Amino acid sequence: MTEFSDLNLDPKVLQAVAEAGYTTPTPIQAGAIPEALAGRDVLGIAQTGTGKTASFTLPMIQLLSRGRARARMPRSLVLCPTRELAAQVAENFDMYAKYTKLTKALLIGGVSFKDQDTLIDRGVDVLIATPGRLLDHFERGKLLLTGVQIMVVDEADRMLDMGFIPDIERIFQMTPFTRQTLFFSATMAPEIERITNTFLSAPARIEVARAATTNQNITQAVVQFKGSSKEREPSEKRAVLRALIEAESATLTNAIIFCNRKIDVDIVAKSLKKYGYNAEPIHGDLDQSQRMRTLDGFRDGSVKFLVASDVAARGLDIPSVSHVFNFDVPSHAEDYVHRIGRTGRAGRTGSTFMICVPRDEKNLAAIEALVQSTITRVESPLKELPPARKPRAEKPAEDKQTERPRREKPRLARNRPEAAPVEDVVEAVAAPVAAAPAPAEKSRRRKPRRDEPQAEVAVAETPIAPREERHERHDHKEGRKDDRKHRRDDGGVAGWGADVPDFIRLSFAERRKKVSA
Repeated sequence: MTEFSDLNLDPKVLQAVAEAGYTTPTPIQAGAIPEALAGRDVLGIAQTGTGKTASFTLPMIQLLSRGRARARMPRSLVLCPTRELAAQVAENFDMYAKYTKLTKALLIGGVSFKDQDTLIDRGVDVLIATPGRLLDHFERGKLLLTGVQIMVVDEADRMLDMGFIPDIERIFQMTPFTRQTLFFSATMAPEIERITNTFLSAPARIEVARAATTNQNITQAVVQFKGSSKEREPSEKRAVLRALIEAESATLTNAIIFCNRKIDVDIVAKSLKKYGYNAEPIHGDLDQSQRMRTLDGFRDGSVKFLVASDVAARGLDIPSVSHVFNFDVPSHAEDYVHRIGRTGRAGRTGSTFMICVPRDEKNLAAIEALVQSTITRVESPLKELPPARKPRAEKPAEDKQTERPRREKPRLARNRPEAAPVEDVVEAVAAPVAAAPAPAEKSRRRKPRRDEPQAEVAVAETPIAPREERHERHDHKEGRKDDRKHRRDDGGVAGWGADVPDFIRLSFAERRKKVSA
């Protein structure tokens, strides 16, 4: 049997591995470590939970032990699809490199750029990053990749699922052509194979298990469930999940519950808390510090049920998970392999259950075709469906009719005279109306149209006075003018008549004399 001492590892590295409690390497470690130490490119294909992290961490530590890091120019690069997996790789590096002087930096989202820039400026031997945050630092001019000697791509198939393949190709082009590449994946999709053919040079192919196979230590089962109605199906499905947990309570120590959507992660976690289960959610929308606290709590046992999206389906090193529940059938068949791979690790046994509704039958068939086996069907442990929530009862029609009528305020009749009979009032009003003469109708005068012939209007003729009488009137007027002129000549003043004071008359008379002179 091969041991770590047979893999030509440095004594300092062997000491750290022994203190971690490992003596015998896994098949992927036994095949990949010697090839990596020889300087060859490595293509490792193995199912999740087989120890791929140590397969590239241990040879990296030994190969980088000679040399010195320079500012902003890391000597090696490890790309991971998720923050949690990158943080786990960083923990393994600290554990295995504690007797060396190698430095590292972790570049993931949710952490301050300033702190990460400080580490890069000092110079690091190992740079562990997610593709997005790595490119952010590069575009800001804080990082150079021309000094990378070893490049590692971990969980490449997960990179493909998350849409990171264009970023991976760009990062490959920014590194030197002479680099050593260690490429690890659980499955070999055509796109992954294309990248390996493009960027790996004569790699040593280490395949310890058929692609997309499940661990033989895992017991698999599926519950086919159909809700009573479309509206009640989600709540009834959660009741089936609780019944499965209760049925496995004798052997269940902790469990991961996978959901396809982030919103379902929150709903399921909240529902389990409501019924007294110690559950916490974890998905990509949560703050990084909260995600790390939740994972730490699940590792130390303070959190019993971890409700997760596929962010926790890859690479998380939690060896003592007893059960995995798939609340939803995975949309991609490969995700099923990674989900159930969270249990049955390091030689332990595990159990997995999946709840399948009628619309997920197609995805279930794709999973069975991928793993090339039929998953055992089991009956739902939930004997009776939860009662439907009663709608709010409306008030019966009879009650509405028997309601007390609204009481109107009585009108005040105080100090009012007694009303007269109606007949007397009508006669009193009608009498003056009958006696009054009918008003003359006003004739409306209509404006005639242009083409309408106009009626002749009778004009009263004014009699003309005889000629002699007209002459007399004229003579009378002339006499009046002469009389006024005579009064002015006699010292009269126009407009005063005969009542002109003497001082005024004299003043006007003197003025006329001066003018005439």
